[in-house]
Parts: sequence; C-alpha cells; structure tokens
Amino acid sequence: MSTPRCLPGPGPFRPEGRVALITGAGQGIGRELAGVLYRRGASVAIVDVDARAATSLAAALGDRALPVIADVSDRAAMAEAIPQVVAYFGHLDIVVANAGVVPPPATLRTMEPAEFDRVIGINLTGVFNTVHPALGHIIAAGGHVEVVSSCAAFAPGMGGAPYMISKAAVEQLGRALRVELAPHGASAGVAYFGIVDTEMTHSTLDRDELGRRIEALLPWPLSTRITAEHAARTIADAIEHRAPQAISPLAWMPYSLLRGVINTVLDSRLARDPRVHALLREVERRGIENRLTSPSSIPLQVRRIQVQPGAGRPLRMSRRGE
Repeated sequence: MSTPRCLPGPGPFRPEGRVALITGAGQGIGRELAGVLYRRGASVAIVDVDARAATSLAAALGDRALPVIADVSDRAAMAEAIPQVVAYFGHLDIVVANAGVVPPPATLRTMEPAEFDRVIGINLTGVFNTVHPALGHIIAAGGHVEVVSSCAAFAPGMGGAPYMISKAAVEQLGRALRVELAPHGASAGVAYFGIVDTEMTHSTLDRDELGRRIEALLPWPLSTRITAEHAARTIADAIEHRAPQAISPLAWMPYSLLRGVINTVLDSRLARDPRVHALLREVERRGIENRLTSPSSIPLQVRRIQVQPGAGRPLRMSRRGE
C-alpha cells in the first residue's frame, strides 16, 4: 500500500485539545476520521444527515463527540450549526469538508438535471456552506480547513461528469482558501483519493454492472483501492502537517503533476476507443430507460437545525412548519 504524500506546511498542528468538525462523518472516510482525530485527543462534531449514524458514532466515541444532524446542501442549516458547535465546545480549530455523493452512471445528455443539481449541491456548494460560516472561527484559532477532493478532479469524466466537475471545483476552492488564510495565520489543504473501499464504492462500482465496466477501464496501479481507515489517517496526518496537498495511493501523484499532458493524450485515446463507445451507449440506454420509469424530481431534504438540551444530545434539523 502506498503512503500519502504530504507537502510540509508552516509547522505541526497537533489535534490534541482541538475541536474538529467533520461533515459526512456518519459513514466511510468521515466516520473513520472522527475516530482517528478523537483518539489523537481532539473533540469532534460529527455532522451527517443520518441521525442514527451520527448519534451512534458519538455514543461509541465518548464525551468529546457531538452529533450534529444537518444537510450540507442547506446553507441556512449549516450557518446555524457552526456557531452552535462553537458554543458547545468553546472554539473551533479544524473543519473537514468531506460529505459527498456519487451519481449513477449517466452521460450529460441523458442524466436527470435534478441529479446534476443534487451532486453539485452536496459535493461543491455543500463544501462552501460548511467552510464559509466557519472561517472566522478558524482564523481566530489559527486553525486548518481540509477539503476532500478526489483524483477524479483530474481524471476523465465520461459517465460521471457531475462528480468529476464537483471535485475539480473543490480542488480550486481549497487552493484559493489556503492562500487567503495564510495572512491570518491559518491554513487549508486538499485531499485527493483514488478508489476508496466504502459503501459508496460498493454500490456504484461493485454492485453495478456498468460501474464494474467503468472501473475496468482504469489501468493498474490507478485501479488500486485503499481502505477508508487509510484515507482517514492520510487526512489526519495532512492536518497535523498543515499540508497543502495529500494524495493516496501515491501512484496518482505523477498523474496529478503531469495532468496537462496526460489528459490531452488520454482524452483523445478515449474518444477513439470502441470499448468506451460501447460502454457509453449502454450507459445512455440505461439512463433513457430510467428517465421513462422514474420520477423526474428529487425530494427536498430536511431543513434547519434545532438545539436539543442536554449534554451529548445532537444538534438536529427539522422541516419548516413541524
């Protein structure tokens, strides 16, 4: 297993005694990261739309964990959640914008516009909604923001364009943020991963015939998987080093550095590859069938948060009018 590459930052930033807020912390990388930072001495705000997942993790970790039930795509809810976390713990030192979703395989021509909006709303706008209300607290603490992009940010996007688009934009958000925070003594970094062995990967690749065929187009070693725990340790180590960049598996590093040249050649090859043509026709056939048999709208998520009294109780969202 390759090790992450963390480029040295301005100095060590130990998690002990810090307060970290992690989105998408109910499962996958976020769940593992909450455990890693907690064991390294941090208090953690576990932000997730899944109340059961967030509260069960907080209970399993201990008194320094607070479940926050919130949807990152809801700007008003996140604007309330951040100060509530600060009020509960007294400060906020670390923010990890990790929440993300993957759309089902589809081309831009055949996908539901609402599905595009959903992915962008969580993966990109959700990062802004998380980071923006926290920046004053991060600056006051001389803290660190970590945004989770993906190696998909610089990989070909056919069949899953909304995800690649969102992760490329998150990369730029993180890079801008690092420069903008520097005058204030705070820092930011971007984490990039290849294929991480999570439930999201299992549902979109392993249990989907088209997903398996898309993955099969990745050459070794780019098809190498890492565990969610490995990804979490990569992020935790990057935070401690205030690293501007962390990539794992390391095999993706040359691709990242040479993407301008590689992608020009790769896009041309993919556009001529009959295997890709056949796969995309099948993706489009399924997309058209799904549009004919499924509702065209996606239900609205729950909104707002409410503070529940009592130590350890979650900060919870409810629908307006309820």
